[in-house]
Amino acid sequence: MPAYPPDRSSELIDSLHAIPTGSPVSEVAQSLLKLFTTGSIPPGTRLPPERQLAASLNVGRSAVREALAALELLGIVDVRPGSGTYLRGSASELLPQSLRWGLLIGGESTEELLELRAGLETYAARLAAERADEDGQAELAELVARMDRQVAEDLAAFSATDQEFHQRLAVAARNSVLLDLLHVTRSLLRVYADRAVQDRPGAERAVAEHRAILDAVARRDPDQAARAMTAHMRTATERLREEAG
Repeated sequence: MPAYPPDRSSELIDSLHAIPTGSPVSEVAQSLLKLFTTGSIPPGTRLPPERQLAASLNVGRSAVREALAALELLGIVDVRPGSGTYLRGSASELLPQSLRWGLLIGGESTEELLELRAGLETYAARLAAERADEDGQAELAELVARMDRQVAEDLAAFSATDQEFHQRLAVAARNSVLLDLLHVTRSLLRVYADRAVQDRPGAERAVAEHRAILDAVARRDPDQAARAMTAHMRTATERLREEAG
């Protein structure tokens, strides 16, 4: 994040509209969140001062202050004393931050998220087998080799490499919407996924499953890639389900 990002106060102010008189702080927060998640405001953008936001939204400065405090709690903005308030992430990164709080209250959504993630990952594997270029295949192969080395060395690093493999596979699928959806579901499940593999036997099985996916992608066999990912998701989902339970 640059130390002095470009000043986009005028652009932000022009994008806001007055809030009906008497609306609660939540309406102010929702109006700001709607603007932030359009994807048109880059991460690191400094927001206009409270007085400008209050004037544009036709509300008191206290309402803006409380709304920004709520968005900071959700991880949407970063308030830096003496510097200003900054947008923290991109649209696909902001939504999981705010939705995660709902999951802490409504845990029944976790099972549906696990199902969604499995379906998205399987489709990503199918597309990657059709679309991955040589560089993409080489990246995936290096990640599997790294996971193999890390089994006996560092399971924390292993888990990070595991997640990177799935990210690179989704990139190789060359579908930006699918990539964003996977980012959202993975972020929402990260509280469990960070602890997914905790022992060497589980890690060794995960390596074998990732290698099967890699082999299918390298052979450009979308059906086999989908089957291999389905098998991997079955065991991965069981691990995550145990963590969630």
